[in-house]
Amino acid sequence: MQVEDIKEYSTKIKRTEEEIAKGIIGQRNVIHHILLAILADGNVLLEGVPGLGKTQLVKTLAKVMDLNFSRIQFTPDLMPTDITGTNLIIKEGDRNRFQFEKGPVFANLVLADEINRATPKTQSALLEAMQEKTVTVGNHTYELPKPYMVLATQNPIENEGTYPLPEAQLDRFCMQLKMGFPTVMEELDIMDRFIQDSPLERLEPVCTAAEIVQAQEGCRHIYVDECVRRYIAHIVEATRKHSDIALGVNPRGTLAYLRCCQAYAAIEARDFVTPDDVKKLCVPVLGHRIVAYRAEQKETILQSILEQVEVPTEYWKPQSEV
Repeated sequence: MQVEDIKEYSTKIKRTEEEIAKGIIGQRNVIHHILLAILADGNVLLEGVPGLGKTQLVKTLAKVMDLNFSRIQFTPDLMPTDITGTNLIIKEGDRNRFQFEKGPVFANLVLADEINRATPKTQSALLEAMQEKTVTVGNHTYELPKPYMVLATQNPIENEGTYPLPEAQLDRFCMQLKMGFPTVMEELDIMDRFIQDSPLERLEPVCTAAEIVQAQEGCRHIYVDECVRRYIAHIVEATRKHSDIALGVNPRGTLAYLRCCQAYAAIEARDFVTPDDVKKLCVPVLGHRIVAYRAEQKETILQSILEQVEVPTEYWKPQSEV
């Protein structure tokens, strides 16, 4: 893969980030990680109280990246077919035929709002879409549009009437990110920008769906030296042996970790992954994949693992750059 291509991807992502910032005040770290997850072809779980702009963020993202957007409001009475779609019986003369009516899951960006309010059966309807990028109804399998990403939200405060996401569902998310309240200065900026009209109306597309797919494919060619791959493997292994962790990271998590590191390197305009990339992404990528005896200590546990696992000292750039 050419360094020029990497620099082009990096420039596009940074321009996208700046355009999103015109409509979304603050949350720069969350925006950066969501764009990283898109490059890694992953899904994101957003955690935050209502009113922080999660829906606005996804709409802005879709507009700036020129992608189709749909929103699914998860409720206890939501059925799986309300998400995936259903077969309708169409009468044609003396005969009947089935016609598939696509559900809201058929979009580039899908916002699964308050996903933990739906029953596990309905939550699982997203599993195939998130992992395989397909939807199976009856005997037919339908391809989802490319690129494809599910951005799910859940409220960390209200527990009444909610259903905790099963481990199989959590594992399909590339990252879990937390949205916090804006600072005083950001709050003032929000009021200044929205006092007369919405700046979202003036946002312009920065890239296309085809360019995003090309960037996703390009990221997979980012060089990851064997010593960096061993470093990732040792961190993952440490989660499985740690005394405070009941269940460690599985191989699917390892691959997601690797893909995110490649995407991070691309955003930084590099054609190789460094151990620092691995360190920076440890908590957002692995935090929700481990089951700790004390959930509130997950970040502390992962930080202690990073301190214990030996960092590679070998040269990790491609041989052509040695």
